[in-house]
Amino acid sequence: MPEEPEALAPAALKALAHPRRQRVLHHLSLHGPATSATLARSLGLNTGATSYHLRELARYGFVEETERGGGRERWWRAVPRDRRFPPRSRQSPETRQVMDELNRHAYAADLELFERLQRTAPDDPWADAYPYSRGTIRLTLPELHAFFEEYIALLNRYKRPADQTPPGARTLLTRFLAFPVPEPDTDRREADPS
Repeated sequence: MPEEPEALAPAALKALAHPRRQRVLHHLSLHGPATSATLARSLGLNTGATSYHLRELARYGFVEETERGGGRERWWRAVPRDRRFPPRSRQSPETRQVMDELNRHAYAADLELFERLQRTAPDDPWADAYPYSRGTIRLTLPELHAFFEEYIALLNRYKRPADQTPPGARTLLTRFLAFPVPEPDTDRREADPS
């Protein structure tokens, strides 16, 4: 049974928009559980700041402590959920600014990672396995909502816990982006005969 989407509150969005928290959450999502010391080394941060950011992410349910190994180390993991941002029409100007900043950092991190992976050695069996698509479709607003829900359902169909993942599987980063093409600027078109 698919989980119900979780609408993120403005305070959670603001907490998530911090660039270091995004990096911490991104690392945990891609690489699995880690300690604050491990994260600090991987991300070039200090352990005190990393611990603080982990606690803030945990406060809003993005990460949680997990049982792992012995000793006194605290291990953290990303909490997978279907989280939804508030629609732009229901965002306050402050929330829009937070969302714009959050998206700017997230898109930049994704593109940086994709560009780095494109430089992978051609003999790597995964070198040809970076599917991406850019195209256009014509939809009504209700059809776009349905299309997005079908996309999320497809992703959820393939999600599984680490202990049920077959050998050779890798974590894949996915991103869905759809937006209407801006209407042509008729004043500009009339002024520019070319």
